[in-house]
Amino acid sequence: MTNELLIIASLLVSFGGLLFVFRFFGKGGIFAWIAICSILANIEVSVLVDAFGMEQTLGNTLFATTFLATDILSEFYGRKTAGRGVLVGIASSVMFIVFSLMWQFYIPSQNDFVHPLLKQLFSNTPRLIVASLAGYAVSEQFDIWAYEKWWNLSKKITGDERKFLWLRNNGSTLISQLINIVIFSFGAFAGLYDFSTLIMITVSAYVIYIATSLLDTPFMYLARMMHDRARDKIDSI
Repeated sequence: MTNELLIIASLLVSFGGLLFVFRFFGKGGIFAWIAICSILANIEVSVLVDAFGMEQTLGNTLFATTFLATDILSEFYGRKTAGRGVLVGIASSVMFIVFSLMWQFYIPSQNDFVHPLLKQLFSNTPRLIVASLAGYAVSEQFDIWAYEKWWNLSKKITGDERKFLWLRNNGSTLISQLINIVIFSFGAFAGLYDFSTLIMITVSAYVIYIATSLLDTPFMYLARMMHDRARDKIDSI
């Protein structure tokens, strides 16, 4: 159960870390978190592991928190701010791909032993990040659009824009993450793995995303609690 425990721990650290930066740094912290996750997840995704009876790539939990991050931005700061968060993630990935390419062209010292390993690690990074960018950009834009649609629908039905937070959180994320994983898996790994392995990677990743989407709901409500308390403190001044 080592991999399973590590994935669960990673999930808790990821969601907890997102709330931490939101609590102390507000939307600026959310932007920073999106940038960090975009870079780290694109490194982790190179690794295949067996967990919960499925073969899957690492990075799923970090990618999952970017959807929670944009949902938090949509909920408390609006669609425009959430769109800026997506642009932060795209810009971070672009800069990472530029630097990871540059590292490979350096002529190492005769005493160097890291460069061959680094070159091997990042030799496939451009393709991974291009596929990730495509999946991220399309799915996150859809997530923001869908979140607003669910919000308008719930407000129309109940007359209260605060109700059915769980519905717009999960209703937008579950579909957008399916879009993301299909684009990424086939864009990043087609030709590297056979078709059955690609399907397994896609299905297993989406199963994980379903679990993370449902599990992020309590963290979404905690984010609302933090936001309301911060707003109440400002109003009381």
